Amino acid sequence: MKFAYPQTLEEIASILNCDYVGDASFPVLGMNEIHVVQPGDIVFVDHPKYYDKALQSQATVILINKEVTCPAGKALLVSDDPFRDFNTLTNYFRPFKQATAIISESAIIGENTVIQPNAFVGNHVKIGDNCTIHSNVCIYDHTVIGNNVTIHGGTVLGADAFYYKNRPEKFDKLLSGGNVVVMDDVDIGALCTIDKGVSASTIIGEGTKLDNQVHVGHDTVIGRRCLIASQVGIAGCVLIEDFVTIWGQVGITSGITIGEKAIISAQSGVSKSLPGHKSYFGTPADEFRKKYKELASIRLIPDIIDKLDKIQ
Repeated sequence: MKFAYPQTLEEIASILNCDYVGDASFPVLGMNEIHVVQPGDIVFVDHPKYYDKALQSQATVILINKEVTCPAGKALLVSDDPFRDFNTLTNYFRPFKQATAIISESAIIGENTVIQPNAFVGNHVKIGDNCTIHSNVCIYDHTVIGNNVTIHGGTVLGADAFYYKNRPEKFDKLLSGGNVVVMDDVDIGALCTIDKGVSASTIIGEGTKLDNQVHVGHDTVIGRRCLIASQVGIAGCVLIEDFVTIWGQVGITSGITIGEKAIISAQSGVSKSLPGHKSYFGTPADEFRKKYKELASIRLIPDIIDKLDKIQ
């Protein structure tokens, strides 16, 4: 998430009421999670195990819970609770704003786009030309939709990320300040849920088609011309490359990559990254040929046991 105007290190420290290491005028351009940070961004880290990763990332401002040696060209914000203060910044720079109309006055809607009755369009939403938004679709603030997009009834774009810190007294929610971006020529079925990014964008690529009841987690990026069938569940921070086909009721864990032109058969469970140009099935999902060999071997077990019994 980029700030509307560049900030300084001193200004950010003042918002958080925390100490800082670096030049007071050090420029701060935005805030992001570790996997999407860019120069000028703030990233937060609150465990020594991940200090080096954060300090060596592209982020140039590290919100950290201990004063450490600051790499050249970077700055530190020293906080007793970086998770809390990352939320403070999200609330400050992208606070929740109550809707005052079913279609916000700040929404930008393109030519020949049809929005059916009872669809909700939030603040600062952008919708391109020749789109059809069916009844009971809910489009949260800051969502961006391209041209020639169809979204069927009951779908929600931009709900919060499912992201919590397990504290002794409760689960503490990481606030979502990102958005959803839907590219041109996308079709989204009924009752789909696409969560916004925590600080960046959840992206549905050009020409991709989603069946009914598909869930896409926060910060996931789906490439061009993918086919995703009914009841697929995709966790957060997944990268699905171009021309991937995912059949019904597949579950995909967070933080992995599905390679270009991969095909994943129905009811598979994907627990690791899968190279492209191959077909997969099963739980955990693996290549067709390997899985069939495993199944064939399993079927031989009763015969092997019988032979061993006779030998004994």
